Amino acid sequence: MTDHILPGDPPIPLLLRRSAQARRISLRISQLDGRVTLTLPKRCADREALDFAAQKETWIRNHLEARDPDVKVGLGAQIPLQGTECTIVPGQGRSVQMSDCRIAVPGAPDRVGARLAGFLKQTARARLASASDHYSKRLGKPYTTLSIRDTRSRWGSCSAAGGLMYSWRLILAPTEVLNYVAAHEVAHLQEMNHSAAFWDIVQTLYGDYTQARGWLRREGSDLHRYRF
Repeated sequence: MTDHILPGDPPIPLLLRRSAQARRISLRISQLDGRVTLTLPKRCADREALDFAAQKETWIRNHLEARDPDVKVGLGAQIPLQGTECTIVPGQGRSVQMSDCRIAVPGAPDRVGARLAGFLKQTARARLASASDHYSKRLGKPYTTLSIRDTRSRWGSCSAAGGLMYSWRLILAPTEVLNYVAAHEVAHLQEMNHSAAFWDIVQTLYGDYTQARGWLRREGSDLHRYRF
């Protein structure tokens, strides 16, 4: 992959990606972070792809302007925590504290985002481990490992070896959504597919999952707007 810039006001970063399967140049704008990616055949010159982007400049800018803006996390910013909007305020002492929809983060202002991200990752791990333990016990199938990442393409996964992986940004979502994702991935311990049998297990473990699943489809991409 190579990085380029589409000139203009403002300039737009472009990511060029070559693919053996590509037969023509294609353009994609991520709804998660606004990343503009051009996929091109292996033998296609960079200049050809950049000319293609220049022809599509108006379309690209219109789509980027239609996105909700990213949120730089710092003092005074608001972020959702388990679905509730909270304000970030200066904190005292050595640890992050929460009360009355306020998140108090101690330390230097330029470190607030990084410090809060660390706290949220720890909180997400604890909540997701608790939910996974609960559903795993109900299913009667233990998982082997649990990891937390900042994934872009999925909220969770379950490996053939029984390892569970989750996006830590689920801690920003309503609690019932986090629980649904945990139930979904634990169900894969028994059914490594999305068959009717799999969804029956999710229904048994979690209950009616339609609202939580729908929330992720409608609102989930917004959780990636927060820049820590």
